[in-house]
Amino acid sequence: MKILGIGNAIVDVICKVDDNFISQNNLTKSTMKLIFDENEFKKLLTNLKIEKTVSGGSVANSIVGISQLGNKVGFIGKISDDALGSKYEEGLKKENVKYFYSKKKEELPTGTCLILVTPDSERTMCTFLGTAGKINETDVNSDAVKQSEIIFLEGYLWDEGEPKKAFDKAINNANKVAMSLSDQFCVDRHKPHFLNLVKNKLDITFANQQEITSLIDAKNFEEVINFCKQLGKLIVVTRGENGAVAIKGDEVVECSVQKNLKIVDLTGAGDLFAAGFLHGHINNLSIKESLEKGTEMSSKIIQQIGARIS
Repeated sequence: MKILGIGNAIVDVICKVDDNFISQNNLTKSTMKLIFDENEFKKLLTNLKIEKTVSGGSVANSIVGISQLGNKVGFIGKISDDALGSKYEEGLKKENVKYFYSKKKEELPTGTCLILVTPDSERTMCTFLGTAGKINETDVNSDAVKQSEIIFLEGYLWDEGEPKKAFDKAINNANKVAMSLSDQFCVDRHKPHFLNLVKNKLDITFANQQEITSLIDAKNFEEVINFCKQLGKLIVVTRGENGAVAIKGDEVVECSVQKNLKIVDLTGAGDLFAAGFLHGHINNLSIKESLEKGTEMSSKIIQQIGARIS
């Protein structure tokens, strides 16, 4: 198997809203808010018209993209034996992703992420992790990890306690480890741990400019470049309209964005960028070609609703 993703198994529920909805519910636009109370989550959903439900989660979106590019992939993520859990599993199987998890009735329901898309195409997310956030080391199939060339983890999944043990087990059995920092909120919450991972455990790190800047408390992008050069590992940074850059030792490779796109929804842009890049990487394309593949995939996804290329 080329790549095994380990991440939050979350059903994406996509809804269009106006800016008032964001402010009335005290949400911060373009960020992800974790909701711990199931009733609060249900209340948010009551007044909304659902456009689409998809089996999502950041790394799962990337894994589906890598599968669509013709690679053999798998995924591990915790779901419950409920209606959304079954929907989740079917969604992955339909995309030729081998699912290394056997669901059972859990105390908490399958995780759900409410993706609120405003008229400017920005997305604001409210996530009720449900059982996804309770992943533990017994959920990680070490044979599947050993049999894959690379494992791909998400920062969203990292948390003290059981999830950290699941992460450690995966990393300790892996041939090569890639991870996405996921969100500035995650970086700020787990800064010393993420810094340790980036410096000592990961072979490939994906981040956007805000995340990596925040991680190392950089004053400007030049400081980011210098930090990455000293690490000698592969660090891939997306920079919005400034394109993307990959740094490995003294090698700094840039790639610009595609122009004149009709942007509909930015959901999944980073996930699909990672998919394209990893596809290039495991098929021995150059860093430049891998960046271009990532850019091509993210350009496709932002011109449609949701995080799956249809």
